[in-house]
Amino acid sequence: MRKLWDNTKYYKEELRKMGFDTGVSETPITPIILGESKLAQDFATEIFSEGAFALPIVYPMVAQGKARIRTMVTAAHTKDDLNDALGIFEKVGKKLGVLKG
Repeated sequence: MRKLWDNTKYYKEELRKMGFDTGVSETPITPIILGESKLAQDFATEIFSEGAFALPIVYPMVAQGKARIRTMVTAAHTKDDLNDALGIFEKVGKKLGVLKG
């Protein structure tokens, strides 16, 4: 159980440092809030092509303007797994203009 929470804390902190909006989730389920549904769908497609998988959550599942990618870490993830995913999210975030750089 400790590893799950250590992974969760690390993952959320790293996403926030990059500039992603992760909302106020206090669980291993971590949203990456992107706003527009098309952006969330494009983001999910891009990360999948890079080797990561996360579902886009779009209107009407969430309010207009609150679309997001839903991610979740587990205790089975290694630090390398998390860093790989974080690298993909950063690359795609920059490509799609979500992050500066």
